[in-house]
Amino acid sequence: MTWAAVLLGAALCLALKLAGWLVPPAVLERPAVRRGAALLPLAVLAGLLVVQVLGDGRGLVVDARVAGLAAGAVALALRAPFLVVVLVAAAVAAGVRAL
Repeated sequence: MTWAAVLLGAALCLALKLAGWLVPPAVLERPAVRRGAALLPLAVLAGLLVVQVLGDGRGLVVDARVAGLAAGAVALALRAPFLVVVLVAAAVAAGVRAL
């Protein structure tokens, strides 16, 4: 049953990709479509971030990850380099877990 699901998923992904080639270029050049395509990756990444920070598989959990995310957001607001943002978030999360 698992292989059937994998093969079905692969076939559906291929069909979706092939359907993308059939969309006329005039549709893809519309401003609304361009704006939507530009915002879609941001929405997907934000959703993944929320699931990883607040989820534990069964529900919402507020723990050290939230403090790390908040510290990273503050570092981003202060225009810190990306590596500094990651290090600050990790240090704050580790500090809260150590408490």
